[in-house]
Amino acid sequence: MCSSAWSRNPPQPLHSHARPLPRGELFRYTINTMSEKKILILNQHQIEQKIDRIAYQLLEDNFDEEEIVIAGIMPRGNYLAERLKQILDKIAPFKSTLMNIELEKQSSSLRAKTDTDIHICHNKVVIIVDDVLNSGKTLAYGFGVFLDVPLKKLRTVVLVDRNHKSFPVTTDYSGIALSTVLKEHVDVILNEHGKEDAVYLR
Repeated sequence: MCSSAWSRNPPQPLHSHARPLPRGELFRYTINTMSEKKILILNQHQIEQKIDRIAYQLLEDNFDEEEIVIAGIMPRGNYLAERLKQILDKIAPFKSTLMNIELEKQSSSLRAKTDTDIHICHNKVVIIVDDVLNSGKTLAYGFGVFLDVPLKKLRTVVLVDRNHKSFPVTTDYSGIALSTVLKEHVDVILNEHGKEDAVYLR
């Protein structure tokens, strides 16, 4: 009984009145829809908590130092470095000196500029700061900036560690570690006008 009723009145497809999309339009629609999909990993409050925790870890590990240098890799690692310095200036007995590093990340060789004389790092603890650790290439270039300067200690900080390293680089302090696939992207929003700080996965 059911099978004969089904054959006489087959179900109609939903939206049968709509015109089919040409192939090109369908492709664009799919890409646009995919590009809007993103997952909130950290909100503004959670980012503040992560930065606070990292600052206290830096305090504990460098309590006996007189001065440390916090070197932020632009364009977002420097914002993270500034926030760490602001917290350490309140809680730490040592002096924190800020340095900005600008790297040509797509270059096949190290090309870097700093806004401060690199020799201020002589025999000091240097903390290299970036927003996301992806392949490790950026941090590897960051190490290269200090190769000709004798340092007391070199450490790294990232807000997000993606665990997709192509270079043998690890981070000493991270806000969150994510296991992602290569085609996924991590977007970090820090100090952007009109936007709340956040970390998204898309």
